[in-house]
Amino acid sequence: MVERVLKERYAIQQCLGKNAGRQTLLARDLQTQELVVIKILTFSADFQWDDLKLFEREATTLQSLSHPAIPRYLDHFEFQTPKTKGLALVQSYIEAKSLAEWVELGRKFNEKEIKQIANKLLEILIYLQHQNPPVIHRDIKPSNILLADRSPLKQKHSALNKGGWLGEVYLVDFGSVQTLAAREGSTVTVVGTYGYMPPEQFGGRAVPASDLYGLGATLIYLVTGVHPADLPQEDLRINFEPKIALSSEFVDWLQWMTEPDLNSRLTTADRALKGLEKPREAIPLVVRKPSSSKVKLKKYRNSLEIVVPSSYPLCLTIAGSVIAFFILSYFFLASLSFIMPAFSIGSSFVRLSAEIAVFFWVFYFVYLSLPIILQFLLLFDATRLRLDRKQISFTSNWLGLVRYNLRPPSPRMAICKLRFIVDEPTESRPHPHRDIQIWAGTQEYKLITSHLTDGEIDWIAGELSEWLDLPISE
Repeated sequence: MVERVLKERYAIQQCLGKNAGRQTLLARDLQTQELVVIKILTFSADFQWDDLKLFEREATTLQSLSHPAIPRYLDHFEFQTPKTKGLALVQSYIEAKSLAEWVELGRKFNEKEIKQIANKLLEILIYLQHQNPPVIHRDIKPSNILLADRSPLKQKHSALNKGGWLGEVYLVDFGSVQTLAAREGSTVTVVGTYGYMPPEQFGGRAVPASDLYGLGATLIYLVTGVHPADLPQEDLRINFEPKIALSSEFVDWLQWMTEPDLNSRLTTADRALKGLEKPREAIPLVVRKPSSSKVKLKKYRNSLEIVVPSSYPLCLTIAGSVIAFFILSYFFLASLSFIMPAFSIGSSFVRLSAEIAVFFWVFYFVYLSLPIILQFLLLFDATRLRLDRKQISFTSNWLGLVRYNLRPPSPRMAICKLRFIVDEPTESRPHPHRDIQIWAGTQEYKLITSHLTDGEIDWIAGELSEWLDLPISE
């Protein structure tokens, strides 16, 4: 039992929560008269060293953070009573209910309000992920997100501006916090809450994208009123039916946030906020597509397809067709000079029947038109690069009809490098040109762009870099 006053300063008011060997208390600071939250770790029979490691990490992390939506570190000390001994962490008190409490009270959230919550939390996660080293919360869930009541002043201000003010949003309970530096070279404790933990966290691995999964699962709870652990799953993906009207773009974004595969999930809070404010298809490009480009690019959340048309210019195709016409006409007429004598009897020429004449003229036109047709079909030849959540494939449409692989497909997760290849100038090509190369393990995929403009090459490379989340190297 903890004393009613700790450190002769903090008067305990009530118990907010209790786990094995841990308590969360509401207390009053007798020096400042402010309410504070005290987290207690006692060295009892069920004490574990991992609990001490996490407790000390929480205290160290809170000391380094300063954000209005995160509890402030106030104090950290040891205490001892006649019956127990332990550690105490004091932090600022936030007067607000958790999202879990609001839902239990019957509060409903519409899409606009849920987006406001997502926006506020992503701003907090951006702050955490920009720390050096990045901070990973690892236990984002409805009970660890507080939503304060709307203040009268802000309600009045929002009414004047005809906008809805949801209330301040806070992220609390950093008891499971981890930094990327702390993970290196140490044993990682598996923590989190089932239903809000991504698959990689079950194996003790947590990255910034792991918090995005927890946030996405929390928002799914708000739109369904059901904990994700109780919702059906397919290939580890959460299948949810919203109880409120949601736009298809927002549903797509929630699915993107909760992708079980790290390679398919949003990677950072910055990108998640960008995708929330402007769906992926509407994100403006750093380099825009040149207006005269014939390259086709189809970009979706789960796939990217680039079709580069044939490098054969129309003028060369027409010239090739004309040359082929005259050459084949010459060989055809020459061949007739050898064929016609075969239909002679003695010295008199036997006139060919009408059927044979028709056959030769049809053959003549087919013989001449075939290369012309083949030349024009080259205009419809195209190279197709496709990426999706499973693999990268590189194909060609031969003559616009038959598709075949230029390279064997490779797993999407094997993609490790994106770069330009610059060919040196030659006598026939006085200016250097760039091709785009993608490495997937040991497999090379080279997109030939010698017939494209620099603007097209920069546009394609920028799209690939953005979608793959890989920098472009020379």
